[in-house]
Amino acid sequence: MTTHTSEYWVDHFSRSATQQRVDWNLVPAITAEERRNVLRSLQAWQLGETSDGAHLLRAATRYAEDIGDPEYPHAVRLFIAEEQKHGRHLGRYLDAIGEPRLTADWGDTLFRRVRYFNTSMELWTIAVITVESAAQIFYRALRDATGCELLTQICTDILIDEAAHIVFQSERLRIIFQQRKDPAARRLAYHAYSVFFRATGLLVWLAHRRLFRAGGVPLRTYLRAMNRKRRLLVGRLLPGAMWAEKSLLRR
Repeated sequence: MTTHTSEYWVDHFSRSATQQRVDWNLVPAITAEERRNVLRSLQAWQLGETSDGAHLLRAATRYAEDIGDPEYPHAVRLFIAEEQKHGRHLGRYLDAIGEPRLTADWGDTLFRRVRYFNTSMELWTIAVITVESAAQIFYRALRDATGCELLTQICTDILIDEAAHIVFQSERLRIIFQQRKDPAARRLAYHAYSVFFRATGLLVWLAHRRLFRAGGVPLRTYLRAMNRKRRLLVGRLLPGAMWAEKSLLRR
């Protein structure tokens, strides 16, 4: 199974930053009903994408020093910049449809407080993988919940980025997991990852259920999709698990 170097990811994110996939000359077209279905979640997700990533970068820097990989913080910095691009695009869309950007949201506040105290690269990585997995379903639902071409392009651009983000983070989780030599510690970590993945994923759907339903993703469909992702991203850490990297990009 391929594990890319930090230099590879620096190059990938650097090239990705030059891609322009959104035609900002398009006039946003969203109906009143579509707006009611997606607005609050769009605002909340936009806020969540605007983090400066300082705590993650500090954890990545300490981790990189421990393992002797000086390029890893550079890759993480570019990853954070790509997430911030998503926030700018969503914010620009909100501006275009005349809706305010949020300055606070309970879900974002909770996540920010948790990560404020998190100094573990392992916890950061499983948290990011979980949120990115839910984000893939979220942005597909957001894209499908309206007929707005501009919003469709924004969501498609983000989904392209997110596919690579999950590979980037899942490779790091595999590296961290393999550093555990004790089989019992590996089993404990696996079960902890799985519980966190399921619980956090459910919270995301509950917080944004109106948008998910509008985008054709009822709870059962969402949980089934998240379980597939959990098996791909966490289940493959177990001995003998065989998962193709290309499967990650199709999910």
